[in-house]
Amino acid sequence: MPLQRNSKMKWRGRMRSRSKKSCYQFFTFVPARLDRLPWSSFHWLVVFTLGITWILDGLEVTLTGAISGVLQDKQTLNFSPNQIGLLGSGYVAGAVLGSLIFGYLTDLWGRRKLFFFTLSTYVLGVLLSALSWNMWSFFIFRFITGAGIGGEYAAINSAIDELIPARVRGRVDLIINGSYWIGAALGSLSTIWILNPQIFPVNRGWRIGFAVGAVLGLVVIFLRRFLPESPRWLILKGRTEEAEKIVKDIEDQVLTHSSSNVIPLDESQKIKVCPHLTSSFKRTLKIMMGKYRKRSILGLSLMTAQAFLYNAIFFTYALVLTQFYKIPAKSTGIYLLPFAVGNFMGPLVLGHFFDTIGRRKMICFTYGISGVLLALTGFLFEQGGLTAISQTISWSVVFFFASAAASSAYLTVSEIFPLETRGIAIALFFSLGTGVGGIVAPWLFGVLIGTGSRLAILCGYIFAGVLMLAAAAVEWVIGIEAAGKSLESLAPPFAEDVI
Repeated sequence: MPLQRNSKMKWRGRMRSRSKKSCYQFFTFVPARLDRLPWSSFHWLVVFTLGITWILDGLEVTLTGAISGVLQDKQTLNFSPNQIGLLGSGYVAGAVLGSLIFGYLTDLWGRRKLFFFTLSTYVLGVLLSALSWNMWSFFIFRFITGAGIGGEYAAINSAIDELIPARVRGRVDLIINGSYWIGAALGSLSTIWILNPQIFPVNRGWRIGFAVGAVLGLVVIFLRRFLPESPRWLILKGRTEEAEKIVKDIEDQVLTHSSSNVIPLDESQKIKVCPHLTSSFKRTLKIMMGKYRKRSILGLSLMTAQAFLYNAIFFTYALVLTQFYKIPAKSTGIYLLPFAVGNFMGPLVLGHFFDTIGRRKMICFTYGISGVLLALTGFLFEQGGLTAISQTISWSVVFFFASAAASSAYLTVSEIFPLETRGIAIALFFSLGTGVGGIVAPWLFGVLIGTGSRLAILCGYIFAGVLMLAAAAVEWVIGIEAAGKSLESLAPPFAEDVI
């Protein structure tokens, strides 16, 4: 249903002349038209071209974790366990800064432009990582890589939620975020060759792994040119003609190849939009600290807990295997394979229930059970009751649930705030949660592992488990039920008084 509106020139004139408390408003069916579409090849295109970034991230980060033992070799870069932990923290610090900068630009310039810029930053960082020659060069290049990935989280999660129909948004978002672990599995398998000194010299194999990741990233940049800008973002900027054309093209493409009938629209599905040309942290913070204060507490709790848990275990798992189970450094990558499979199967199996049983119950369950199982694993480890194989199995079971929980944190913060601030909101909560939980965790666990004390590591596991249980409690008390609901019904576009 085309929207009746003034020309773009007239709209810009009204924007310039409006007062602080008023704006040119119009009504649109664009969000409802996107939500009512049947699943199609277009939606698979969105999943593939956006979700593949998580695969690349998983591939590259897994490689970093797997080679941590090799990087301690005198024939390579001769890092200490503390330095390995610091490198993980540098990557996360880059992700924090990148998410803030690129998250702001995502709301200002659009989702599509940032697709290319953030992925290009990531590719540059990965390629430079392959050329590292000492601790600080590797640290800086890992920081750049993290900056690109931080920006990807904001741009991609915004686009996914705005292009995928509401009825399946939960499972699709979880599976896309969980696809990180497909990359982790591939990274784990790749270490069989790149860390094998009979195939590649010790100081060359790990560099080849990073270089291959950069080449794959360039392929993804090419594929993303087939994705359109988010129509929801376009109407926010008053670019209604472009939004209408994109939605019409999507509808034609979907309905031409689908036997399903679309649900007729009614007047109640119209939304009122007060478009504006700028976005700011000030506006975002104003609404987060005011009307959406409880939602802000919720988002911060979920993001902090999962960030601490993941970064604590994932960036240091190879150190545990080499120091406590005497696994050769070149073999640690293969132990990540079942761990990665468990992480991907969690969102794949449980994602459906986030749309049927509901967000609130499933988030509470996955966070709670993850915390309990991690503490139990820690006790078994401290008592010496695990082998390298059973330790890996235990981690796989824990993260079957924790992976779905972590993905639901990103889903939550991208759903519960208004369209105008979606990119900035994701960036803020990713940055705050990761800054609190993610930067400290790799360094802390690197120190705990360096002590050689199983009891010290148990204390770290218990602390991570308590954070997950606390987040589950927060979700139970103030969680938002978003299953099957349109983004605009969860958080309407800004009213005039907050422009």
